[in-house]
Amino acid sequence: MKTADFDFYLPEELIAQTPLERRDASRLLTLDKHTGAVEHHHFYELPSFLRPGDCLVLNDSRVLPARLIGHRPTGGACEVLLLVDRGDKCWECLVRPGRKLRPGAQVIFGEGKELTATIEEELEDGKRLVRFHYEGIFLEILEHLGKMPLPPYIKEELQDNERYQTVYSKVVGSAAAPTAGLHFTPQLLEQIQKMGVKVCYVTLHVGLGTFRPVKAEDIQDHEMHSEFCMISQETADTINETKKNGGRVICVGTTSCRTIESFAAEDGTMTERSGWTNIFIYPGYRFKVLDALITNFHLPQSTLIMLVSALAGREHVLAAYEEAVKERYRFFSFGDAMFIS
Repeated sequence: MKTADFDFYLPEELIAQTPLERRDASRLLTLDKHTGAVEHHHFYELPSFLRPGDCLVLNDSRVLPARLIGHRPTGGACEVLLLVDRGDKCWECLVRPGRKLRPGAQVIFGEGKELTATIEEELEDGKRLVRFHYEGIFLEILEHLGKMPLPPYIKEELQDNERYQTVYSKVVGSAAAPTAGLHFTPQLLEQIQKMGVKVCYVTLHVGLGTFRPVKAEDIQDHEMHSEFCMISQETADTINETKKNGGRVICVGTTSCRTIESFAAEDGTMTERSGWTNIFIYPGYRFKVLDALITNFHLPQSTLIMLVSALAGREHVLAAYEEAVKERYRFFSFGDAMFIS
């Protein structure tokens, strides 16, 4: 199967640059994975598509405000993006401008009273090992000085960092938001639980590799990035019980889907697990646990549109995307949602 098979036309003006004022006011396109039938709704109508005994699986990872704007002692502006915590105040980072930030270079953030850094060494792919100098708790300093590492297709500055977090985010560690969950409000989750739908959580820390395009001509030649994920025994038990009782396991987002499909036994049962996954789901994959998926609209030729095509069929998905473009849906991270069932 070719990467070009997952291309579609998307006018640039349909790429959402800012979140809607009300999270659950986004539109919701429902797609029947068996027939390809689509309907147009709003996200606040989601409860009408759920049934008592179903189970929603949410990713509770929280985005690290990992983009630090600083300057060199000479005054030149620079940017440091945190990727991987190496311990001992050292992080693997992307830096700009790379030619100016060689080993030994100093970086000052803010007024330099809270945070400074030294470039320790050059790593592969242009990355740097950066040692930070500070007193106190690094996460608190980041909340003050850091900015959200928004996807490259979003050009607007985010006014409220919390709008790039889900309302249930808890475990800090993602470089990007699990965006399907951005549509939920506490009130909507409460309404869903009151109707007899179970809600449980997994953790997958989203890496920047999620935005990496598939460059291989044949999708099977693509090397998938790795991400760290965890599932608790409580969540495993909830999923197992849901399946046993005939309910549907509905993942909120491709990250929740990849977590449970990575850790499920061949018979679909779950146990407490943690570890790295580089699972690549594309058409032909047999889902072991997932029955339905709530997701946003994804980039052309991305691993994510390949995943949803594995669930609903490439032709059905591309036809739904064509319909969404025609109906002027908003696309990508701050865009509208789909419910595939």
